[in-house]
Amino acid sequence: MQDAPKIYLITPEHCELSFYASDLAEILDEKEIACLRLGLKSSSEEDIKRHVDCLRDAAHARDVPVLIDTHYLLVEQLGLDGVHLAKPASDLRKVREVIGKDAILGNHCGTSRHEGLTAGEIGVDYVCFGPVEADNLTPEFAEKDLFEWWSEMVEVPIVAEGNISDAHIIALRDVVDFFCFGQEIWATQDKPKTNMDRIFNLIEAL
Repeated sequence: MQDAPKIYLITPEHCELSFYASDLAEILDEKEIACLRLGLKSSSEEDIKRHVDCLRDAAHARDVPVLIDTHYLLVEQLGLDGVHLAKPASDLRKVREVIGKDAILGNHCGTSRHEGLTAGEIGVDYVCFGPVEADNLTPEFAEKDLFEWWSEMVEVPIVAEGNISDAHIIALRDVVDFFCFGQEIWATQDKPKTNMDRIFNLIEAL
């Protein structure tokens, strides 16, 4: 029997610095989170650095690796564990050379099997497909058969990310290695722990 998928968590797009030592730390103390990624929406390098410092301290105190989105030049500088590239990238080899062979390199490949295979051949640590359901901004979505094919044919770990509902968890939990959650957790800001409890219950029912 396949192991249950692990949780990969993106922090909120907007939050106070105190969030990392309070709400997030509380979740990390109660739940087994495999990886964290900074989800902050900001064009300010100083703002990003302040949030990274708080996130890294909370995560590393609990042995949870931290990734930054896109800004691979900050990985070593800020003491992070790797980078997530948010779209199929033509410079994956360059990014790997910069961050080193021991850092985590992940690549979101949308719905493209070809882009996923290319990323896998270059040596990423995981490939991410999604969203798993269309919305007004993203009409294309990754269907279950893509995850099924990948899990059967490719050894590179696979992540499902984007618009993940409870029904998607049930449908995909036996064909993915990780579920990546962000707004699914934080959209109802008064209930992140409740959302996490529900998600873990669904996954552990595998």
